[in-house]
Amino acid sequence: MVSIFAGMAGRFGVNEKEAERFFKFAVVGVIGFIVDFGIFNLSLRPFELLLDNGTALHDFIVSLGLNDEQTVSLARTFASTLSFIAAIISNFMWNRYWTYPDSRSRSVRRQLAQFTVVSIAGILIRAPIIYFTSTPFTDLAATISALEPYSVRVGANLALVLAVIVVMFWNFFVNRYWTYNDVE
Repeated sequence: MVSIFAGMAGRFGVNEKEAERFFKFAVVGVIGFIVDFGIFNLSLRPFELLLDNGTALHDFIVSLGLNDEQTVSLARTFASTLSFIAAIISNFMWNRYWTYPDSRSRSVRRQLAQFTVVSIAGILIRAPIIYFTSTPFTDLAATISALEPYSVRVGANLALVLAVIVVMFWNFFVNRYWTYNDVE
């Protein structure tokens, strides 16, 4: 499959090796996406319960001036952050050993540090997207009668999809030209 994609890209004047790397990076991204969504959905409910009305943490957050809707968005942001960290670890390992196996002139620690810096910048891009779009997506899902009972979950996942797409492009270009720039 990888060689077919690279061969087809070569017919359009694209460097076949770069096309192969892009394809592998995309596959790694899908794996990271699965890790991300899985951890996000497994951890969302515990964070919602932790910040639920009546808990000490909820009362503390309300004392900071956040309302209940903002507290729910904060739970989504916490779950999203945890899932993002799990995806970073998965993606780094897959990219280092499968996508860029010829990128070994740097130590694993140095590349992990660079990959982490890029990913932290990515989470700084991602967190506000989740925070500010979850509620509008939830409201949109609530207008569709079949989705209304699941509107909160659907809204949170739509916000996550948007954030993942934006951050995927960031990660690909910055990692290719900084973290893995020792590859021809």
